[in-house]
Amino acid sequence: MTPASVGFQCPECVHEGRSGVRAPRGGGLRAAAGRWGPVTLTLIAVNVAMFVVTAISAALVGNNPIDNYQSPLFARLAQVPFLVDAGEWWRVFTAAFLHYGPVHLVLNMLALLVFGSELERRLGRWRYLAVYGVSILGGAVSLQLFSAPGAIAAGASTAIYGLFGALGVLMLAGREDVRGLVTLLVINVVISLLPGVSLIGHLGGLVAGVLGTVVLVLFRRREALQIAGMAVLAVALVIVAVAVPTVVVIGL
Repeated sequence: MTPASVGFQCPECVHEGRSGVRAPRGGGLRAAAGRWGPVTLTLIAVNVAMFVVTAISAALVGNNPIDNYQSPLFARLAQVPFLVDAGEWWRVFTAAFLHYGPVHLVLNMLALLVFGSELERRLGRWRYLAVYGVSILGGAVSLQLFSAPGAIAAGASTAIYGLFGALGVLMLAGREDVRGLVTLLVINVVISLLPGVSLIGHLGGLVAGVLGTVVLVLFRRREALQIAGMAVLAVALVIVAVAVPTVVVIGL
């Protein structure tokens, strides 16, 4: 017999009781992925890796690695409208994974961790990644159409604004209180009015995130239509971004 807190138990009873108790989960990457979402963590890892690579590139040409934007690689990957018009189409994608210094990176990655993990939980992995992608494209289209031809744009902010919009659509569809989200969005829009911050790109990402999520909500029970709708939206945005010449709108 085995001593217990009250009386004694037979060895068989002890064994059966232990077999019914789940072992505590280990920590590490698996636990982090379960809490924050594997897609969100992967996106953060890619952004951080791009910062490190551009920092090394800056150091190799004699610049401070903290000023990673002063690197040949950064210049090759950032979005510049007239260069996209000239055929360097990849810039509309790669620019969303570049950042101007560590502060810009950290702020965007914190926002991605908080809002991205929540959206990944609500939408699932592929839908979340699709919304993130079309938000990038929406911001790129807006920059191509309405920013100066020689303006240099980079950052995950366009996608993060798309996540704001996506979360707002889901909350409205679920009849949740969106006042807190709207307040946060207004604050960020005001911040976007500061010099050096691209309000145009942010609004483009926001609109694309809203449109993509509306497609997902409308066809929530028809996965094939969700895929088709997101694909059509993405293709349309790519065509506009790379095929329509840059148009500068005065006053924006």
